[in-house]
Amino acid sequence: MDNINKHAISLGLSLIGLWLLLSGHYTLLLISFGLLSVMLVVLIALRMDVVDHEGHPLHLNLKALFTYWVWLLKEIIVSNIYVCRLILNPALPISPTVIALRSSQSTDLARVIFANSITLTPGTVTIDVDGDITEVHALTEELARSLLAGSMDSKVTALESRSGG
Repeated sequence: MDNINKHAISLGLSLIGLWLLLSGHYTLLLISFGLLSVMLVVLIALRMDVVDHEGHPLHLNLKALFTYWVWLLKEIIVSNIYVCRLILNPALPISPTVIALRSSQSTDLARVIFANSITLTPGTVTIDVDGDITEVHALTEELARSLLAGSMDSKVTALESRSGG
């Protein structure tokens, strides 16, 4: 089975699962309409040539992806608390900083995940991505140092490896 077919089947199964989860109606008529809709969407996506490894990334390490989501959620919560404490501090001890990070990801998809993860974390915003250089605005030097330490970079890079997934 070629990669396009794998991605089309995966897209179809994902859409069916999402439709069943969101609809909440399981009569024969509605399920058949849902299946027809999913098949039409997959056919249109194939015709538009948008079914590929980045549009539906089967190549990502699924175990690492789940672990990364949990880790990122924890980082978002910790950063939210940190930024709230900064804002509530009467002295407002911020030190806005712009840094350039060299990312170790080899695919565009992983670089986008890295840049979006930075932006999702309160106190940091990705300004620009140019090749393997990611420019970031950080609210404080401490936030900039934590990004420069590279744990987010290495966790996103681990998503690219196929082992364990």
